[in-house]
Amino acid sequence: MAETEAALRTLAHNVRAARTRAGLSLDELGRRARVSKGALVAVEKAQGNPNLATLVRLADTLGISVSALMEGPAEGRVRVVSADAVTPLWAGEKGGEARLMLTTSGPAPVEVWRWTLEPGEEYPSHPHQAGVVETVSVTAGRMVLVVGGTEHTVEAGQTATFDGDSPHTYRGAGTGTCRLIMTVHIPPGPGSVS
Repeated sequence: MAETEAALRTLAHNVRAARTRAGLSLDELGRRARVSKGALVAVEKAQGNPNLATLVRLADTLGISVSALMEGPAEGRVRVVSADAVTPLWAGEKGGEARLMLTTSGPAPVEVWRWTLEPGEEYPSHPHQAGVVETVSVTAGRMVLVVGGTEHTVEAGQTATFDGDSPHTYRGAGTGTCRLIMTVHIPPGPGSVS
């Protein structure tokens, strides 16, 4: 429980700081991110339990990565992260999950996610900001990637990439667990130097 409270405090601090840097009021951030003012107040007070979709909308609107909202201060030049040390940000109805392992630093960060999807389990994602590119590499099993309404089967040993600014869904397929690594390539934010 202490880890969850610490994570909520870090999230509260990071959202408030990013909102302040962007010069946005709670009302304006809520309007742009399509998140209620009440939900934003709860996030900034380290209360509640925001879902992954809310975190993605806030990060996209603030021009930063989801993990930038979740991370504490940098700890050094090399960071090694174990999957069991990272809380899942999404849990599916059949046992699948998504864990944001880390985000690279710099003007165009990359998020690295570890996913598991059980057969028939799916995660529908809203469109990201323009310029976001996602890559999925299936390491075991099979998935169906739906981008803009078109289905693409991606099997173990295959990698797919697509522009993340259209609706997309990840769905477990086949008879076994699908395991994949997803990267989210975020374009440089406002004011960054490439």
